[in-house]
Amino acid sequence: MGCVHGKCCGRSPKSLDGDNGEFQDLGKYTCHGKHILANRSLDFVLVPSKNFRLEYSALTERGYYPDAPDKKNQDSFCIKKNIQGNPNVHFFGVFDGHGHFGTECSNFVKNRLIEILSGDPTLLDDPVKAYNSAFLSTNEELHNSDIDDSLSGTTAITVLVIGDKLYVANVGDSRAVIASKDGNQIISKDLSHDQTPFREDECERVKLCGARVLTVDQVEGKSDLSIQTWGDEETEGADPPRLWVENAMYPGTAFTRSVGDSEAERIGVIALPEVLTVQLTPNHLFFVVASDGVFEFLSSQTVVEMVSRYTDPRDACSAIAGESYKQWLQHETRTDDITIIIVHIKELSNVPTSLM
Repeated sequence: MGCVHGKCCGRSPKSLDGDNGEFQDLGKYTCHGKHILANRSLDFVLVPSKNFRLEYSALTERGYYPDAPDKKNQDSFCIKKNIQGNPNVHFFGVFDGHGHFGTECSNFVKNRLIEILSGDPTLLDDPVKAYNSAFLSTNEELHNSDIDDSLSGTTAITVLVIGDKLYVANVGDSRAVIASKDGNQIISKDLSHDQTPFREDECERVKLCGARVLTVDQVEGKSDLSIQTWGDEETEGADPPRLWVENAMYPGTAFTRSVGDSEAERIGVIALPEVLTVQLTPNHLFFVVASDGVFEFLSSQTVVEMVSRYTDPRDACSAIAGESYKQWLQHETRTDDITIIIVHIKELSNVPTSLM
C-alpha cells in the first residue's frame, strides 16, 4: 500500500536482465501464449549439500499512473547465488519503494542489504542474528546517505536459502509464499505476515511510540476519529489505517515497518525484520517472493494455483503479472508496480547427504 504520498510508477512491462535486478524492455505485454521472458534461458542453481536444485525466474513491471505516465518503477529485486562463495547459500529479495525517492531507496537497500549480509562472518552460524544486523545497518546507512529518506523508503521481503532451510525476513507489506503438495491438492502457506495497522500487535506497538492510527477520511474529518477498528485488508483496502504524527498530516504510512522513512521512525516504524525459518521437504514444490502489487488483489492460494499451471517459471511470472495488472485496472484507475520471483524446488529427497 505504501505511503500517502504514493508510489512512483510508469507504464511499460520489463523483465530481468541479469541477477542484479536490472531489466530490459521486451515489447508488447501479454499474459497468454508465449512468455515475454522467452528470449532468455531458464536460470537455475544447484544446492549440492542436499542434492537438489532451484529453477527460478523474475519479472518486474512498472505500474500505470495515468496522471504521471513517466514515473519510475520503484520496485527492485536481487538474486544472489553462492553467498560467501558457498554453493549451498542463495538469496532472493524483492524491494518495494515508496515516496518521492522510493526508487533510490529501493535500489540502495537492494544493493547494500546483500553486501552486508554476505560480509557477515556469523551468517551460517546464526542467520537470524545476521539478518537483523544487516537490516538495521542498511537502514542506518540509508539515513546517512545522500538520499532524502525522510518521507521515502522501501519494504523488503527476502528469502535466504541455506542448504534445505529457508530463512525469510520481512519488513513491510510485500509477501513470500510457499506451495506444498497435499495429496492431489497444492496448498499455499504464507512465509511472511504483512506489517500494517490491521495487525493488532503492530498497531498497539506504534501507538505506544506516539503514532496516531487513522484512515485518510478520519484525518480529513470525514469519519469519526473514535473508530479504531477497521476490519481487514480484504474489505478495507481502499482507505486503510495509516500512521500520522500528532497534529499533522504526515507521514501517512500504511505499514508499520520499513527501511528508510526517517520521519516515520519517530512514531514507531522500524527496520527490524520478522524472520521465519522453514525446513524444506520433498512436498514443497516452489516459493514465490513478490511485492504487494501482486497480492493487492490476488490471494496467496490464487497465486500458488496459477504458478502450478506452468512447468516453466517464466510463463508463470508473465501470467501472474498479467492477471495482477488486469485486477488493478478492474478495481482502480491505475496499477501498482508489480515484481515477482518464482523459485521451483527440484529433486529434493529425504535421502541423507553429506553435511555442509
